[in-house]
Amino acid sequence: MSDTTLKLENTPSCFFDDMQGFLAHIELEKGLSKNTAEGYEHDLVQCALFLKSSGVENWQTVTSSVIADWIQSLSIDEYTPSSLARKLSAVRMLARYLVAERVRKDDFTELLSGPKLIRKIPDTLTPEEVAKLLNAPEMGTPHGLRDKAFLELMYSSGLRVSELCGILFQSIDLEEGFMRVQGKGSKQRFVPVGSHAIKAIRDYLAVGRPHLVKATTGSELFISQWGKAISRKTVWYLIKEYAKKVGIEKPVKPHLLRHSFATHLLMGGADLRAVQDMLGHSDIATTQIYTNVNREEHLDEHAMYHPRNKS
Repeated sequence: MSDTTLKLENTPSCFFDDMQGFLAHIELEKGLSKNTAEGYEHDLVQCALFLKSSGVENWQTVTSSVIADWIQSLSIDEYTPSSLARKLSAVRMLARYLVAERVRKDDFTELLSGPKLIRKIPDTLTPEEVAKLLNAPEMGTPHGLRDKAFLELMYSSGLRVSELCGILFQSIDLEEGFMRVQGKGSKQRFVPVGSHAIKAIRDYLAVGRPHLVKATTGSELFISQWGKAISRKTVWYLIKEYAKKVGIEKPVKPHLLRHSFATHLLMGGADLRAVQDMLGHSDIATTQIYTNVNREEHLDEHAMYHPRNKS
């Protein structure tokens, strides 16, 4: 069976009921996003198929050793450490659910250790590259005004592409310079909107958006030529094309603007906790990865300019 077709209906019947209850629990009661729930579904079905092939009868009889064997089998297939950690996380959540529901007395994942993760320092754009990218759209067209507005907003507020596509009129206050963002797991946060982004959005609303509105258009801020909410795929494509247009050679994706937002704030002296809040990170360790970019730059500066490095 293809790795991309693992849905709940592919689950062996002896594992099905418990997984169905768990997936309903994390989406309806825990408020996890549909994408996250689908990721857990995929990983758990993959695990259940392995367990069945290993002679395990149901979740009540699963042991930590057979889960370790599953993770080891995936390592052979060259999954990345982060992918393996995500899969193990899905099984851990299921195990805790089974204990809470009294399906099992013990957590069969308690003694398992996850794969070691190497936190990669995120790529960023320089301030000069950001300026080029943000000035790439043609301002004489409705699409150009829209694209200028969403590029400015992504960099101004550190938005994920999914957050950008979901912004509604009522979510943003241009007078106060703040916006309410619906983040991962339906968590809301308030983020500032900079003056350049405010101006670009006002221009788009005054001159650009009216030309894109259709009879079926809703309250989404950024819309396509068909009057529907702009899609993540479209944003990815446009950012890539604009980067190519202005000669930025590094691979530019929407998340690169979010990385650049965080890095440039910290380089300018922003408080780490404040940046954590603006990004919507639940764990400050996730935000601290951006400080490593500064450390690398400091090492380069030290190597180039310190007198003791010149002899």
